[in-house]
Amino acid sequence: MKRSISLWLTSLCLSAFALAQTPQEIVSRMESELDKHEDDGVGMVVDVKVPVIGVLSTKTYLLGDKTRAEVKMKDVAVVNWSDGQTVWTYNSQKNEVTIEKQKSKDKSESENDMELFDGIAEGYDLSLDKETDKAWFIHCKKQKANKDKDAPKAIDIVVSKADYHPLSLSAKVAGVNMTIRDISLGVTEKQVTFDAAEFPGATIVDKR
Repeated sequence: MKRSISLWLTSLCLSAFALAQTPQEIVSRMESELDKHEDDGVGMVVDVKVPVIGVLSTKTYLLGDKTRAEVKMKDVAVVNWSDGQTVWTYNSQKNEVTIEKQKSKDKSESENDMELFDGIAEGYDLSLDKETDKAWFIHCKKQKANKDKDAPKAIDIVVSKADYHPLSLSAKVAGVNMTIRDISLGVTEKQVTFDAAEFPGATIVDKR
């Protein structure tokens, strides 16, 4: 009987060991999952710690060339839409929508933020800080061989055990501390398309 229990425990431990994953494997799987949903769009909240002001949070949706960004400072809400050619900006204080031509086709800040999830498995040394029943908490330290001058020196990322989707990412970018959180995959056209009907009574200022 004792021998049977011992064999059973040994088998259980070996099975658990077989299922164990390194931080590199976890992050590689996360990157693969993000690639699968590249055409589905992504929603996220970006928190940026701004001197004097404090933490500024922006809710952003990305779908192809289209973006929508919402930010609130004190009692003023500003919503910005772009389709790669035109920019619509709503200001709640003025109750006004300004329409302008997009000056440049450079990537938006939100698109650049999402690029922080690319190449982590190759360009960083990864270590598991801790784990819970629901997530892995992984610290990423930039390798000397990583010559990307814009890449943060360190990244902290939380990955869901349920589907390998990122739950949050924190890093210092251009001297500013930022956190990407509340990440959701799958965005509709409605979420990224300006609709004047959403702002009845607003003044439309067309500067195109």
